[in-house]
Amino acid sequence: MRMPIRWGDMDAMGHVNNTNYFRYIESARIAWLEQVGGLANPTGEGPVIVSASMNFIKQLAYPGEIEVRTYVSPPGRSSVEVSHDIRLVGADGEAGDVHAEGTAKVVWVDFKIGKSAPLPESLRSALPAAAAQ
Repeated sequence: MRMPIRWGDMDAMGHVNNTNYFRYIESARIAWLEQVGGLANPTGEGPVIVSASMNFIKQLAYPGEIEVRTYVSPPGRSSVEVSHDIRLVGADGEAGDVHAEGTAKVVWVDFKIGKSAPLPESLRSALPAAAAQ
């Protein structure tokens, strides 16, 4: 997914503020969930983030465009790990070096009872299969 670096993403130090990296990967993760039919139904079930992390490798600054690549691990019973890398798009239109790497653990939750629930089959079928052991 490509998106612009906005002027408002910058902080007083002249680079993109660290919180915006999490927003970038959130946008990519939500776009992926939309594609696979995994958006939340607030009165039923849906995905919840239980952990997130980011490794900042190179600074980003306005103006610019980034590409966020999303990778999904094989699922557990009720959860899946989603990882992302953020790359700066060059003047040639190609995504270059990785500027940040982020991960998020997504747990499927039954909101009525406030507990994890098995991933729905429609979502599970869009995920990679676990490796045979």
